Amino acid sequence: MAHGNDPRIYQALMLPEQALDKGGLEILRLGIIEDELYVSALPAFKSPAQWGEVLAEVARRLGAVYAAQNTGLNKKDVTVQIVEAFAAEMGARSVKNAKSAPRTAKKAAKKTTKKPARKKR
Repeated sequence: MAHGNDPRIYQALMLPEQALDKGGLEILRLGIIEDELYVSALPAFKSPAQWGEVLAEVARRLGAVYAAQNTGLNKKDVTVQIVEAFAAEMGARSVKNAKSAPRTAKKAAKKTTKKPARKKR
């Protein structure tokens, strides 16, 4: 029986051929249900920081997927868009704003304090 567009059917992705041939371990599953993100994850690494490497690789692969499906996009540009959106979502300032913003309060004070004019001799 085909499920067509039945919203009650969860549309899971197919397993990669390599998983079917060699086995493996699923560590992350994401789904959208009624516009809400659902996550199932296995704490597969000793250090949670290793997830950063996984997320970086996911961003690169998503860049390749989008570039392959849309001739107006290239892998690098898509990956940069993903990384910038990720950083913004995590609360980072944009690179453009960070470059112009002073790094410390001391430097900010120096920039805002006017120096006395030199006396002419």
